[in-house]
Amino acid sequence: MNWQEIYRNKVTDVQAALSCIESGNRVYVGGGSGVPVSLVDGLVERAPSLRQVEMTHVLVFADPPYLKPEYQESFRHNALFIGASARKAVQEGRADFTPIFLSEIPNLFRNGILPLDVALISVSPPDEHGFCSFGVEVGASKPAAESAKVIVAEVNRQMPRTLGDSFIHVSRLHYVVEVDSPIPEAPQGGASGLHLKVGEHIAGMIPDGATLQMGIGSIPDAVLRNLGHHKDIGIHTELFSDGVIDMVESGVITCARKNFHPGKIVAGFLFGSKRLYDFVHNNPIIELHPTDYVNDPFNIARNDNMVAINSALQVDLTGQVCADSIGPRFYSGVGGQIDFIRGAARSKGGLPIIAFLSTAKNDTITRIVPMLNEGAGVVTTRNDVHYVVTEYGVASLYGRSVRKRAQALINIAHPKFKEELTAAARKLGYF
Repeated sequence: MNWQEIYRNKVTDVQAALSCIESGNRVYVGGGSGVPVSLVDGLVERAPSLRQVEMTHVLVFADPPYLKPEYQESFRHNALFIGASARKAVQEGRADFTPIFLSEIPNLFRNGILPLDVALISVSPPDEHGFCSFGVEVGASKPAAESAKVIVAEVNRQMPRTLGDSFIHVSRLHYVVEVDSPIPEAPQGGASGLHLKVGEHIAGMIPDGATLQMGIGSIPDAVLRNLGHHKDIGIHTELFSDGVIDMVESGVITCARKNFHPGKIVAGFLFGSKRLYDFVHNNPIIELHPTDYVNDPFNIARNDNMVAINSALQVDLTGQVCADSIGPRFYSGVGGQIDFIRGAARSKGGLPIIAFLSTAKNDTITRIVPMLNEGAGVVTTRNDVHYVVTEYGVASLYGRSVRKRAQALINIAHPKFKEELTAAARKLGYF
């Protein structure tokens, strides 16, 4: 039997495909732009006949219907990273959060720590050899599919065919549902004048030929917009968005000097617009891989001049970074921050950077604080922090005493808070 016959025998409708899911199952759902929308909607239609199905995600930025309160008896969400749409459910106790480094998520599935009964994935149509690409979400979806007992695949004619370690053969699929639907698009961050100032400080630290990790949002966009005169920039990152396209087309991003996968933009997944999805389709400069490969700190460190750019909700005067919670209220997750901070620290000439605006809520709250809020989680320890950047400059903390760290951080705080931060530092015995 050739692969075409195998494939045709697996094509069915949504409800027939989802009949394999039973109460008490753990179901992985492809996240981000790789969410299989038709399968998710179809599963919610089965809610009256299901109880306590665990829906495991890395990140969702759409509004999955199973997170609505009326479905809480049927579905229990388990977020490995909390997206905006899952935040309220987690904070209200209707959904769970499992803290985990992004690099270690694949082994949760492979080693049976989180055994998967069913994986719901979205893939491209098969190529001439019968291989489907995971498209925009390879990082966690490929390991999940390889670990699940049953794979239900939404084969979407509009899913781009991305290259790298990004394929699954049709013989591995148990059920196939064919669709022709737009890939979910992610809102793009707009860089304000203050963000551009942060980006300017970071760009001034970056040498030609450096390799960057950057995600989606205002600060990554601001950094890219300040790199117009740089040469041979490379990308090795957990995710990227539309901002990379202009830099490739202008010749700034060539990846020519990368030590690890030279000439290639390496990532785990993509969030963006249709322009991005068209750009990555069959594009040989793009390689997507599972996150235990992309986010492995030792792989990251194989690139010289590796620049890791990550954000924070708060940084205290000793350099502790809170990035996943506001006090005890979980806000996002660990993600790849530690993976890349430690990878960049091991890189020859590497720059591990924590970057954020110095204040929040119209300058009423300082993000540089004497102590983290009660209950706040430390994502990056004071021992791991090298550089902290705000719109007011760069604080170099690595190898510095607590006294010097506190002073450096106060120097890049918003002027309106410097006096009270200095007084707090004295009270704490740092000065």
